[in-house]
Formats: sequence, C-alpha cells, structure tokens
Amino acid sequence: MTTTETLTAERILEATEEVLRRYGPAKATVVDVARVLGVSHGSVYRHFRTKAALREAVTARWLGRTEVLLSEIVEAPARSAEEKLRAWLACLFETKRHKAGGDPELFATYSVLITEASGVVDEHLVTLVGQLTRIVEEGVRGGEFEAPEPVAMAQAVFDATDRFHDPVHAPEWRRPSIDDEFRAVCELLLRGLRASAAS
Repeated sequence: MTTTETLTAERILEATEEVLRRYGPAKATVVDVARVLGVSHGSVYRHFRTKAALREAVTARWLGRTEVLLSEIVEAPARSAEEKLRAWLACLFETKRHKAGGDPELFATYSVLITEASGVVDEHLVTLVGQLTRIVEEGVRGGEFEAPEPVAMAQAVFDATDRFHDPVHAPEWRRPSIDDEFRAVCELLLRGLRASAAS
C-alpha cells in the first residue's frame, strides 16, 4: 500500500487483519500495521488511541460480518418464521465452521482476541439473540410458535445450539456426524415450538 491513499479506519483494520494473520496476536504490533500501510505508527494511533482499541475494532469487524449475513435472513420477506429460524441457525453454524476451516490461523487469532474483547463479544451476543427474538416474535404473531416470553425463548434456542457456534467447540465441527447432530438439535427445538403452538 502507498501513503498517497487516504488513511481510513477501514484500511487500518484491513492491514491489522493481514498483520494478525501473518504474526499472530502475541507478536503483532501497531508498528507492523503502520509498516504495511506505509505510514508512521502515530498515524494509526490518530484513528485508534490504543493497541487494545485497535484489536477490539478488528474483532468487532470480524464478528460484524456474521451479523450482516444473519440479518439478511431475519429481514427476508415471504419466508415463514420456521424457515427463517432453520436458515438462521444453519447460517450461523456454517459461517463459524467456514471461518474455522477456511482460515485456521486467523480463526485461532480471533479466538484469542475474543477473550480480550469481552465487551465487543457481549454486544455481538446481544445482537444475535436480538435477531433470534425477532424471528420468534414473528412466529408468535403468525401463529407458528407459542412463546410467552420471546426473549427468553430466543436465548434458550441460542444456548441450546451453543455447540454449533461457540469457537470452543470448533474441533468437533470436523466430525463426519456433526451435520446430522446439528439437524437433530434444530428439529428438536422446532418441534418444541410447534408443539406449543398446536396445544
């Protein structure tokens, strides 16, 4: 990259991701990021006041990509709540699994960063449960689901599928039986919601 380009927060985050992939979270420095960008490290600090702030921002950007994909499912017209719930859970699982398998070095890096950026992760989890809540509420309005407390039900669904989205379980995602196990859990959850609606 050349210094003739305008230095933006997005460019800094892209460079930080490249540096993290190359060196890992333990060795990556702001000086390394500045070197990739062809600027002084002071220029980076004008956008992100501390190294911790930069690492939090790059973590939020990484998690945000998943939020955008899932939001498209929530917003999709002409789909039943059940279809949305099934698609949302499948997308979350596949996105996490793809990240773990497609770029294992970067996934390992973010697994470390996530432990540092607890506030960013908490916001991410609130966003995801909020998306699930909207699907559950839509199902209640349409008579597909019965959930006296949609927020609690959404949290329960999220917790029940933890094995398929929490990075701590990533080694299990390579098992040949994992897709069948995922579908079994989803069907169990959906049967419970449908049974309530039918009672």
